[in-house]
Amino acid sequence: MRNPWVALVALSMPVLIISMDNTVLAFAVPQLSESIGPSSSQLLWIVDAYSFVLAGLLVTMGNLGDRIGRRRLLMWGSAGFALTSVAAAFSTTAPMLITSRALLGVAGATLLPSTMSIIRNIFTDDHQRMTAIAVWTTMFALGGALGPILGGFLLQHFWFGSVFLTALPVTLALLVVGPLLLPESKDPEPGPFDIRSSVLSFIAIVPVIYGVKIVAEHGLGADAILAVAIGITAGTVFVRRQRKLDSPMIDVALFRLPRFRTAIIASLVGCFAYSGSLFMVTQYLQLVSGQSPIEAAVMLLPAAAAAVVCTLSAPLLARRFGAFTVIGVAMACISAGFVGLATLSVGGSTITVVIALTIMNGGFGASSAVAIDAILSSVPAERAGAGAAVSETCAELGIALGTALLGSAVVFVYRRQLTQVDGVDQASVDSARETLGAATLTARDLGGPAGDALRTAADTAFTNGIRVASVFALTIALATAVMTLRGRRLTA
Repeated sequence: MRNPWVALVALSMPVLIISMDNTVLAFAVPQLSESIGPSSSQLLWIVDAYSFVLAGLLVTMGNLGDRIGRRRLLMWGSAGFALTSVAAAFSTTAPMLITSRALLGVAGATLLPSTMSIIRNIFTDDHQRMTAIAVWTTMFALGGALGPILGGFLLQHFWFGSVFLTALPVTLALLVVGPLLLPESKDPEPGPFDIRSSVLSFIAIVPVIYGVKIVAEHGLGADAILAVAIGITAGTVFVRRQRKLDSPMIDVALFRLPRFRTAIIASLVGCFAYSGSLFMVTQYLQLVSGQSPIEAAVMLLPAAAAAVVCTLSAPLLARRFGAFTVIGVAMACISAGFVGLATLSVGGSTITVVIALTIMNGGFGASSAVAIDAILSSVPAERAGAGAAVSETCAELGIALGTALLGSAVVFVYRRQLTQVDGVDQASVDSARETLGAATLTARDLGGPAGDALRTAADTAFTNGIRVASVFALTIALATAVMTLRGRRLTA
């Protein structure tokens, strides 16, 4: 019989891959902006395409794993992730990189539901499962720490695409040890696979995020309204269909349970805060404060350490004070972190960034570990894949929304404040309005007082964008903290 704790080592590998991939790309944004020259919209799509596709397919892949076998799907996904990582590494244009990132999302959608559902099946004891999930979640923090360090080194010596190759050793190792360490599991009576629900689940997610991006780029228009309307309509039809099916992809009745519903919201908001803050801060440190990739990565190590410590401590704290008390306090910590980011200024101390992210990541780690266990413990073991898919869909949707909403808020403020600069021709200003990376290159080409003026104006506009986005984010996190703490008796 396979040892479940040894199996947990293999199950943690995909989490490491995905976490490293997210943080590595965040640090590569300035370099890829210079190398392939994406527009501001393309840059957000490069960052978000992976999360959008992944979030849209998680429900489908979770149900597929329940039917064909979770280990089998995990192996297929690992092989696909390795191949598409190579394609992303050697992309030479923005559309090519966006496509590669989208294909990475297809492969990534097979990984997380498979690992979580296997954990749900091999750890039947509540305390052991919570500890296993804490270890599993800790790999996000570990990957977040390793990604910037390794990525910073690669970006110092190689082209931006080299950061995508960091996934290869882990995926290849998983393909070797996975069949040896992991048990196969599936739903013994899965029912028919509903293709219509699969399509609806995808359409319900992607158009909504697309509409948000259009608003940030061009303002509210008919195309943005149409995109959001399509997503909401598809989501409504999806929910109604699930209520009628004998074997639904998602048991929507679970959302009536206070424990399940609150944990889902907390997971989404935590991931929203994590990804959005990372997108903003990595650019601030490198492009506004002038840190090298490796210097910026080192500055974020305390935040990664806080996430690891708080994630591993969360199960003990949950047993002592209650799971949703821990989640509520963790959300308050995330709010406090955004208060710090809301005070950033051009030329200000970067210590503020370090402290804010350390507090925020500690809260993210603690809330994630406890929320995931609360979600999985509400789902029967035979439906573990579908339950894990719901959990990871909300998490990845939070990641996508964090970059899309907070990133779009930054872009919105940046582009509307950087309209004209004294002593700088309008063509240069228009070029600088695309992205902060483009502004840096344009200012460098101008040189002299004009270049300095453009650089200062761009840095100020971008920092103001961070402050506005941070106020928005802290409001959401604080509201979640109040909701969780006020309703913790109902969720006990």
